[in-house]
Amino acid sequence: MTEAPNWLDNIRIVLVNTKASGNIGGSARAMKNMGLKDLYLVEPREYPAEEATWRAGNATDVLDSATVVATLEEAVADCGLVIGTSARGRSIPWPIQTPRETAATMPVEARRHKVAIVFGREDRGLTNEELQVCNLHLHIPANEEYSALNLATAVQVVCYELRMAWLTDSQGKEPHYDEWDQPPANSQELEYYYKHLQETLEKLDFITQENPRQTMTRLRRLYNRARLDQMELNIIRGILTATQNYIYHTDNKLRALDQKAKD
Repeated sequence: MTEAPNWLDNIRIVLVNTKASGNIGGSARAMKNMGLKDLYLVEPREYPAEEATWRAGNATDVLDSATVVATLEEAVADCGLVIGTSARGRSIPWPIQTPRETAATMPVEARRHKVAIVFGREDRGLTNEELQVCNLHLHIPANEEYSALNLATAVQVVCYELRMAWLTDSQGKEPHYDEWDQPPANSQELEYYYKHLQETLEKLDFITQENPRQTMTRLRRLYNRARLDQMELNIIRGILTATQNYIYHTDNKLRALDQKAKD
């Protein structure tokens, strides 16, 4: 059976007129972190560059395979959908999405054709003319008091959402990690523990059997909320047993001393 093609391979990250070469390397690293590899550079100020290679880390293969072109039109010529990132509103409204909304459409869009996601200059983004080349705009809803994102950081945010959409699509559900090395303590085991705990607290005179107030109720709430596993419960019960043994031996020593003093 032939493995289905990875639609992430059909998504192209396009950086327009990047001024800091380190941002090119950082973007390549962000892409490889999330499984993307098609990088286009539109008239970068400095490339190739040592800083780009340094910032890329182990993603130099993405840098080495990057395509450098002179215009945005060249970069997106073979793409069936072009999405431009934009940090500000426009006088004429354009269809706009969040990164998550964009990513959610990719299992359909990127299976049909190449998709370009275009990022502009660090200081002023994309021009109005460049944004008009795009089918829709993408906006990262950052804090309005300080919404300026580093270019590589913006690429990372978008690539992360694409990765999550791909994992959800390929696995049939959103990624969720619930592996644990021990089974949970069952209800009966917990009841034995609460009895053991109350006995120990009474021996310590922390509570009294006649008037425990709400202490045990609150402790039950605490441990029920934590959902102890069997190993954790065994450790805590071991501590209680050690505490009871210490109290028993200490009491015996004190009684022996009292008896010796009386004799």
